[in-house]
Amino acid sequence: MQNQNKKSLKWLWIAIAVLAVALVAVWCILAPAHPEDKKDALNFNETFVIFTLVFVIVALGYLLGSITIKGVNLGTAGVFLVAILVGAICALNIWGNGELKGFFMPGEDASIVKYFKGPFQNLGLILFVGAVGFIAGPNFFKNLKKNFKTYILLGAIVILSGTAVAVLFVLVSPSELGPEFWSGVLSGALTTTPGFSAAKEAAGKIFEADISLGHAIAYPFGVVGVVLFVQLMPKILKADMNKERELLKIGVEEERELPKNLFSCDPFGLTAFAIATVLGLLLGTITIPLTAEGYAGACFSLGPTGGMLIMCLVLGHFGRIGKLSFDIPETSLRILREFGLMLFLLVAGFHGGVALVEKMSGDGVGAMVLWGFIGGAFMTVVPLIVGFIVAKYLLKLPLLNNLGSITGGMTSTPALGTLISTAKTDDVASAYASTYPIALVLIVLACQLMIVFM
Repeated sequence: MQNQNKKSLKWLWIAIAVLAVALVAVWCILAPAHPEDKKDALNFNETFVIFTLVFVIVALGYLLGSITIKGVNLGTAGVFLVAILVGAICALNIWGNGELKGFFMPGEDASIVKYFKGPFQNLGLILFVGAVGFIAGPNFFKNLKKNFKTYILLGAIVILSGTAVAVLFVLVSPSELGPEFWSGVLSGALTTTPGFSAAKEAAGKIFEADISLGHAIAYPFGVVGVVLFVQLMPKILKADMNKERELLKIGVEEERELPKNLFSCDPFGLTAFAIATVLGLLLGTITIPLTAEGYAGACFSLGPTGGMLIMCLVLGHFGRIGKLSFDIPETSLRILREFGLMLFLLVAGFHGGVALVEKMSGDGVGAMVLWGFIGGAFMTVVPLIVGFIVAKYLLKLPLLNNLGSITGGMTSTPALGTLISTAKTDDVASAYASTYPIALVLIVLACQLMIVFM
């Protein structure tokens, strides 16, 4: 009897809830509209549009990334591909003048696109590279000391081979595709935002559209190509991943021991991460002139990405400042790393989709897209192959050190996330972090010098 009463009471509450929802719906539908500010029952404001796009892309992206074919999947890069598609759809004027018109993004100047491209993308990069820095920090300096010359050489080879391909395409492509366009393609093929920014600064406003188009054309293959490469090579070589993980650990320091009298402000390490972020951003603002023109000429700075990576490597290595602990729990770092990578790929893909649709409306763009895609594919594939062969046969690097260094040399943030999943160890981040800085400096210089001297 008691169970029956509980069941009846449950259905009574359900009926009351349904009735309440129905009454609210009827009230909203029958309520008169407000013509001055166009208020209606459905208020599709900018906040609704932004977060609807974000979570639709995240859900569909991870679904796509989970599809595995012969052991290979896109992983988090699935978010990138879905974001490109959604961005392209939003850039098409198919939404009419109704409530859905807020989803129309007429171009890169649309407020939502700017909002994505600014705070969202930078936040993603900061979270990702910061987490990578803390993960790699404890073993970074010993690994760097052991392989310092190797990592510098490999980073240089990767960037120089990609730049050589870019120079070749400048020489053989139609004259209207100048070095500005190909420097944009190079920055996209190597997925480098600092290189892209450096090219725009060197070219000036006149050629900014060419650089942006080249970058947008090459970027998708640059992301997906390296992501697939780091998954396919272990399978092609039929590598014993257990053995490779052991080789990766050879010569690495034992577990770091910190004094026991340190204090932390919260159990998740968020305070330490926040302090590291402020210090890293400050480091990234330091600007160094590269020519005799001083700050009026070409300059170099680490930017938020490079500054954050180096600062977190240092703090992750020492594990403390005075009595304040910077030993962040591994679980927190993994969550921050994945969330940051997802957010970065989401914004980059969405912005790229909008930009492609906007820029493909002009005359002769079809030929530029074809040339740019072919050239970008070569600028991604050639450095991967050359770098891998040099690392394996000349530098004698173990497979995971090799691939970790390649992702750093290609400045490929997404590929590192994929490699960590493939290798099933965070230790590959140390090789990435060791190669990334030299590659970052060289690609910035390459993108600028191509424009200045060609």
